[in-house]
Amino acid sequence: MAETGGVTEGPKGPARPLPASEAPFDAIGLSRMLLRTIRSGALATIDAEGMPFASLVTIATDADGTPLMLLSRLSAHTRNLLADPRCSLLFSQGGKGDPLAHPRLTVNGRATQTSEPRVRERFLARHPKAKLYADFPDFGFFALAPEAGHLNGGFAKAATLTPLELLLDLTGREAIVAGEGGAVEHMNADHADAIALYAAGAGEPEAPWRLSGLDPEGMDLMAGDRTARVLYPEPVSDMGGLRKSLVAMATRARTSGNG
Repeated sequence: MAETGGVTEGPKGPARPLPASEAPFDAIGLSRMLLRTIRSGALATIDAEGMPFASLVTIATDADGTPLMLLSRLSAHTRNLLADPRCSLLFSQGGKGDPLAHPRLTVNGRATQTSEPRVRERFLARHPKAKLYADFPDFGFFALAPEAGHLNGGFAKAATLTPLELLLDLTGREAIVAGEGGAVEHMNADHADAIALYAAGAGEPEAPWRLSGLDPEGMDLMAGDRTARVLYPEPVSDMGGLRKSLVAMATRARTSGNG
């Protein structure tokens, strides 16, 4: 049995992707990056006749990485979900050249409607224009609880993921979730220079970057329709640790020439 880039080739049958923990590349890191940076994707639902139905939706994530959607009940995919919550979302990075050469992630699970205030805040921070219709009576927020993930990281690079590999464990990190809104507002209002340094340190081009969210593992940045994900040197569990990490990252970026 041979292994090539995360794909196991057996003597019989088709090749199968390895579990993420066994893949010879950072399958978990790449999958979480796709979850956090892709703003739209293909949603596949099951219609009343049991046929698959694919459509385009906008996507954000909750603090732990759970995919979030704002859907209209007038849409076929919403009616499908209300009748059968099973679905999958495709997160595709895209880019120049062969589209199949770029990473993409499929997340399978069940999507249910939610009225959690944090879901609304995080989705609208990622999609500000959705504020125009988010309160229409036929619209509602949905969260997809992952049951499995399938990553294709490019040619001959594939892996399967469990829910625990796709999502962050927020146990003991509740303070970061609770303090996110205030921290994001403060950073955007008073520390645009530091945000620019974080983006530059992550190799992103110069742009009017703003925070759209943060969590125990990293920050989500936006500049118009562009997105970026910046990871902390190590995960944080409280606001004191977050502040220390942000200061250290800005200092390191300045001393390395990015500022």
